Amino acid sequence: MKSKVTLIALAVATLSSGVAFAQAKAPEPAYTLAYNAGLVSDYRFRGISQTRLKPALQGGADFTHNSGLYLGVWASSIKVLKDIPGGKGSVELDLYGGFRGAVTEALAFDVGVLRYQYPSQNFTPTVNTTELYGALTYGPVTVKYSSSVGKQTFGVGNSRGTGYLEAAATFDLGNGFSVVPHIGRQDYHGSGNNAASYTDYSVALNKDFGNGLVGSFTIVDTNAGSFYTSPANGKDLGKAGVVLGVKYNF
Repeated sequence: MKSKVTLIALAVATLSSGVAFAQAKAPEPAYTLAYNAGLVSDYRFRGISQTRLKPALQGGADFTHNSGLYLGVWASSIKVLKDIPGGKGSVELDLYGGFRGAVTEALAFDVGVLRYQYPSQNFTPTVNTTELYGALTYGPVTVKYSSSVGKQTFGVGNSRGTGYLEAAATFDLGNGFSVVPHIGRQDYHGSGNNAASYTDYSVALNKDFGNGLVGSFTIVDTNAGSFYTSPANGKDLGKAGVVLGVKYNF
């Protein structure tokens, strides 16, 4: 009887180990799909308001393969095009794709292409813009450079190669809080286009409430000057301000 009990116990132990091993070695999914929807009190793109300092609805979707390949789409309501006399377009649609990976355990990279599309826009030169980008992340710090590849950049003609250099850091404060300082420099290339160049700054305080809900409080400012004044109401679209946001990831 003792031998029989011992054999049963050994079989149960072996089976349990096998189940644990199977669970530990379960393959990861080949890809993931993620979605997000949000609301902000002002949509600032590189420090410049795209909504005349008014709220915006936003949302997107991301496909990520375990190889590092990713594709995504994101959209936001805007007002900046309609503010220009005769202008059309109330939506910004971003289409992007790229590849992420690790150089070392501490150093990661991200390279890709991003298309800013403004459906129904009617400007010449067009405000639709394509950029190539590359980023390096070391610890909490990320440095990224984006460069336009067309003859124009956001409606500024003969500006091929216009670049945006930015640096940001994410610091975990605990209890779901994080703080993200950021600085960026938009540098327009081409004869006579320097008036459109400027630097932007921001500090964001984020709170992860769990279950995909994230809130944000961001202080933003630029030295953009009068070039980015709304023709609709004369407001300075690059002035210092506070942006409140809420986003749900699912």
